[in-house]
Amino acid sequence: MKIRILALLAALFIGAAGLPALAQGTAQQAPSLADEMAIQALLRGETVHGRITIPDQRAANLIQPQGREWREFHNVTLAWVGGIAVLGMLAILVVFRLAKGRIPIEGGPSGRTIQRFNGFERANHWMVASCFIILALSGLNLTFGRHVLLPVVGPEAFTAVSQWGKYAHNFLAFPFTLGLVLMLLVWIKDNIPNGTDIRWVKAGGGLIGNAHPDSGRFNAGQKGIFWITVLGGAAVAVTGYMLVFPFFFTDIAGMQLSHMIHSIIAALMIAVMLAHIYIGTVGMEGAIDAMSTGQVDLNWAKQHHNLWVEQELAKGRTATPPPAARPAGAD
Repeated sequence: MKIRILALLAALFIGAAGLPALAQGTAQQAPSLADEMAIQALLRGETVHGRITIPDQRAANLIQPQGREWREFHNVTLAWVGGIAVLGMLAILVVFRLAKGRIPIEGGPSGRTIQRFNGFERANHWMVASCFIILALSGLNLTFGRHVLLPVVGPEAFTAVSQWGKYAHNFLAFPFTLGLVLMLLVWIKDNIPNGTDIRWVKAGGGLIGNAHPDSGRFNAGQKGIFWITVLGGAAVAVTGYMLVFPFFFTDIAGMQLSHMIHSIIAALMIAVMLAHIYIGTVGMEGAIDAMSTGQVDLNWAKQHHNLWVEQELAKGRTATPPPAARPAGAD
């Protein structure tokens, strides 16, 4: 009898000693169940959450499937869209140059000039243009730099360029936005579309054939550039600020969408501005003077903006003769 009692006590002792091991084995199975649930969530395209002890519950997101879609967009879609837009525009400009050549001033320069833009307009234009060029180059580096620039300059130089480019991209957004607002306020009255613009477009803007359609201070093409700059610039500014200040305006999904909109519009704007830069510099004789000195040749103005010239002369503004033609003491 005593032996049976001792055996029963021994069995109870052994069983009690095994309870912690059994509980530990059960606890070890819990992560496996959690892993299985996480895998099922991934297969369904859902976000996988973890457990955190800090107040910000957004930090509990372990895997966000939309992030893979954004990565595919950045690495594939954006590269194709940006490459086609920029390289395609460059190809068009080369073909246009070979077919049309440089657009000359008919009859040659007259030697008399008329003021097209004042100092404030030119200063604001160059502020916006300078910011845009740096923003464009630093933005293109984010998409193509690893494949284009890195093999050429090496990792150290590429790192430095990318780091400073990031700083420039963030901080130049503010003067760029200010310039857009000033540009809108100063030039909007001259960029309202009208019937003259329709006739200008139908005539091919004077680029097709030899006819030069009537135009005011800005022709339809320049008005298009203006609205693309203002509206497109506003879009890239708003979406850019959402990225500069993460989680201040939206969540991670909103920032991914903002980047998609930001980059696509920026790529298209770069392509359009390439055409604008070409026509305003080497593509058209006398065009660069408008934003360098503010004075354009009278023959150039009559050829491309005849209605505006008539309005200016009607206001009593006269064309300035060249210095050699002025009488002594005129200055």
